[in-house]
Amino acid sequence: MHLRDSADEIVEVKTLEAFIFMTTVTLRFQARIKEEGCSKSAASVKLCQTYSGYSCNRKHNRAYMDYLNVNNGMRRLIYQRQEEVAKKFSSSYPHLGMPDIPITLSLQQQWSSHPKNQEEKLTRSTNLFPEDDVGIFKDNSLVDIQSLIEKEFKFPFLPASDPLIESLARHVSYLSLPHTTDSRMFYYFFHSRKSKDDPVVIWLTGGPGGNSAISIFNGNGPFRIEKDGSNNLYLKWNDYGWDMVSNIIYVDQPIGTGLSYTSNNNDIRHNQTSISNDLYDFLQEFFKLYPNFINNDFFITGQSYAGHYAPALASRILEGNRQKERIHINLKGFAVGNGLTDFKIQHPSIPDYAWSERIITLEQYNQIKQLNPRCTGNDTACLDAYTFCDSIYQQTLETGNFDSKDIRKTRGASSDYSTLTSFMNKQTVKDALGVSDREFVLLSMPVYTALRGDWAKNLEVYIPTLLKDRIKVLIYAGDKDLIANRLGNFRWVLNMEWYDKQKFINSEVVTFKVEESNSGLMTRHEPLTFIKVYDSGHNVPWDQPKVALHMIKNWMQGDL
Repeated sequence: MHLRDSADEIVEVKTLEAFIFMTTVTLRFQARIKEEGCSKSAASVKLCQTYSGYSCNRKHNRAYMDYLNVNNGMRRLIYQRQEEVAKKFSSSYPHLGMPDIPITLSLQQQWSSHPKNQEEKLTRSTNLFPEDDVGIFKDNSLVDIQSLIEKEFKFPFLPASDPLIESLARHVSYLSLPHTTDSRMFYYFFHSRKSKDDPVVIWLTGGPGGNSAISIFNGNGPFRIEKDGSNNLYLKWNDYGWDMVSNIIYVDQPIGTGLSYTSNNNDIRHNQTSISNDLYDFLQEFFKLYPNFINNDFFITGQSYAGHYAPALASRILEGNRQKERIHINLKGFAVGNGLTDFKIQHPSIPDYAWSERIITLEQYNQIKQLNPRCTGNDTACLDAYTFCDSIYQQTLETGNFDSKDIRKTRGASSDYSTLTSFMNKQTVKDALGVSDREFVLLSMPVYTALRGDWAKNLEVYIPTLLKDRIKVLIYAGDKDLIANRLGNFRWVLNMEWYDKQKFINSEVVTFKVEESNSGLMTRHEPLTFIKVYDSGHNVPWDQPKVALHMIKNWMQGDL
């Protein structure tokens, strides 16, 4: 047995019923111990409990590997475990001796120097991956209970702020969810700058577990955060905010995300059924608070992991309307930008996209494509599919110094939310929101980790029924995004079985224009529309705000 030093090979150690391996794309730690169950260690018990809702093969071992791979605080166990394996190997097979080189030192060196993990360090430096269980409280002492009541709020006046910002009608509140143990969702509600008769839109930020403030200030929200000459932060009006054409809701979801919280781990969700039920309950409570908006057209929007959220929520609303469960929600459609909807179609497209953009060589392309046959299978092996499909992305990413969400930028450039974090952690801002003692975090690790088994689920299966019921669907993709690229999104759309599939495939591809400027390409038939947006990465409303506003406005009005 030996360990290889090459950064292009797999490091593997075997012993009895267990083996541990590491690829250079990311550290993949697996402990395959026969009949391990949930009794070997506190970490195993926690992970078995966390993933108990999954219907995945080898769920205990996969969950254990997955948690160690994600949680920075647990990585030290990887090194300890490898030392244990080496010693066990030596005692079981004394004639073979110990491994040739120190395992722990070798893996630590490769981990810290690897480009992917340098990107992770940069990401963590901007607080994208908190280690604490934010959003999970043993009691409610960190939340001002009085702030649970819906209220209109104003951000504190900041130097150089536009006076119009101070008068914008906006509300924040916590809403209790009736079918949870003890959970409350935090939301922002911005009235339309034009008319209260404009559609009501809910925006679902990705991640999963991403804070909705990312989109409010770094996406399609009413504001931009700027710095003056003295590096003081101030708010600037976003002329292309989607509140120009809608009454828009931003909600911290799933439970445990952003300022939403629970006092019970059982409320942390593992699948789209539970998440969509929570969102449906949230909307019911929302419309009770705002009955004047019940008859407005309603649209679901979002990006990234909203490729999962949006189809599931649309289906849940349609079911609730059919069954006449509670308040009828006037659902008209959903729109998702650079979404993750069908993992096993989209991730194998990553090297194809990278090759088409000439950011990898033909040799690299051929090597990475060899992983494709393993990125298959049904949803029963969801964590297996995640591991194998994700390795395609990781190996593509390590071939060069480009950003996964915008290939025009260097690695990690799209992950710098330090200005947003500084603004949201200002005590005056937290006081205005009624969350004085809460620390702002961009992404909830408990939520992100809990949904690892959900990534490989195919959410496209909900959409044919929605289309049949004349629910409009808009899928759009910035052409410079790698991770949820235009090729993968267009492929799952073309692959989807629905009543007018062939007519959509045969539809003419036309230029998508904004004020006579060629802004993309559009394919459309009946309620289904796909748009490739030029010169944009993962976040179209940020990269092309004018185009994004034109697109969503005209799509909702039926004028595309």
